[in-house]
Amino acid sequence: MRNIDRAKGLLKAEGCSCAFVKGGTTYTSWKSGVAPLVEFLSSDMELDGFSAADKIIGKAAALLFVLAGVREVYASVMSEAAIPVLQNSGIAHSCGTLTRTIENRAGTGPCPMEQAVAEIDDPA
Repeated sequence: MRNIDRAKGLLKAEGCSCAFVKGGTTYTSWKSGVAPLVEFLSSDMELDGFSAADKIIGKAAALLFVLAGVREVYASVMSEAAIPVLQNSGIAHSCGTLTRTIENRAGTGPCPMEQAVAEIDDPA
């Protein structure tokens, strides 16, 4: 089974918010938003070449996946703004649902992380 398929399976079977898979190595998190990505990157976890699945990938998460060095991602929901970030970095991507924007948790407006990176194209 491909790494991306295993990562997608973990989202469904485990109910985690994100999963990283490469060969026999798997990392998962149940934290919400970009918190798992920030935590993994802050811990100097080696994610280069991993396949990742996440519940929601907006532009902010896409920029973090670029920094992590993943090779492919799947999102249950992906924003249109995430696609050019992933494409420009050569990261294969797919999603269950493509949406124009990512909403905040209350559903009352745009996600604050998406607003924060709206004009940013450099992952660093």
